[in-house]
Amino acid sequence: MAIGMKKGLETMAIELLNESKSACNEEALASVAAFAMEKMGIHPESDLSITLVDEKRIEELHIQWMDLPGPTDVLSFPMDELKPFSSGDGPGIVGDIVLCPEFALKQAKDGLDAELALLTVHGVLHCLGYDHAEKEEETAMFALQEECLKEWRASLS
Repeated sequence: MAIGMKKGLETMAIELLNESKSACNEEALASVAAFAMEKMGIHPESDLSITLVDEKRIEELHIQWMDLPGPTDVLSFPMDELKPFSSGDGPGIVGDIVLCPEFALKQAKDGLDAELALLTVHGVLHCLGYDHAEKEEETAMFALQEECLKEWRASLS
């Protein structure tokens, strides 16, 4: 499913593919991703891909790309190395985010949809160069993630 999130005359293209067996609010995932990219100043004609997979597939990707065993909740693959507030550089490909609803459900405190929204923002931020390997980076990234989710939820009211 390709979803175009319109802002003015420009369209942010978000391709969303659900290969998992989980029913998810795909429109909400596209909405929160577009919101996060807009908040981060990414050119409004930029593209993002989100794929939802089962635990077996995310484990394969986790091993292949991160050399880490076991499944995980989200993987991010930046493409054009876009940076926040670089929209003057023109449109680009933000990257690919892979989510595992099955794994996310196990750690969800506020339900699957809320957890997937959080993981989507998390994935967008990773695609834009944010990381949480160091404590200082983690504090900054997680604060930005929470701010983005709070503002997105408020925009839905």
